[in-house]
Amino acid sequence: MSNYKRQPVEPVDHAIGRSRGGLTTKLHTLVDGNGLPLVIEAGPGQGGDSPMLPVLLGYLRVARCGPGRPRTRPDALLADKAYSSRAHRQLLRERGITTVIPERADQQGHRLRRGSAGGRPVSYDTDRYKDRNVIERSYEKLKQWRALATRYDKLAVIFRGGAILRSIVLWLRTPIGDTP
Repeated sequence: MSNYKRQPVEPVDHAIGRSRGGLTTKLHTLVDGNGLPLVIEAGPGQGGDSPMLPVLLGYLRVARCGPGRPRTRPDALLADKAYSSRAHRQLLRERGITTVIPERADQQGHRLRRGSAGGRPVSYDTDRYKDRNVIERSYEKLKQWRALATRYDKLAVIFRGGAILRSIVLWLRTPIGDTP
């Protein structure tokens, strides 16, 4: 489990936002290759996933087995087309993280319309991208706990604390040989 230190700050809106389904809260997570959560943040339901990527990467700290600083840079980031933006690709390139994100169709059209000035097509490992469903399965494991699936907590820090508690249980249930 990541060990990032920050003071819990309660958002003014309690991380409750109005979306199509009514008042909802969204959990934003970074997971490892086994679907075990590394970083968890709560946000309002109408908030997008993409703007949270730099925040989540900023909190990422994975302790090493031996001595040394915690890792803050994953080997690769697998994400869906919602995260396909120049800003995200630039951020990941600066941090030396392999990007496994396909390009959206509208971005391809814009690039092609610009001709040779549009740049090269985005390249990514399509075989590695097939493992992206790990994050979806991780959400299913988190939401098997009724408190996270329904959110009866008023405060966002309590709700996020419940998500962290569920993550700890998932980490403890994982056999030692299965972790990378």
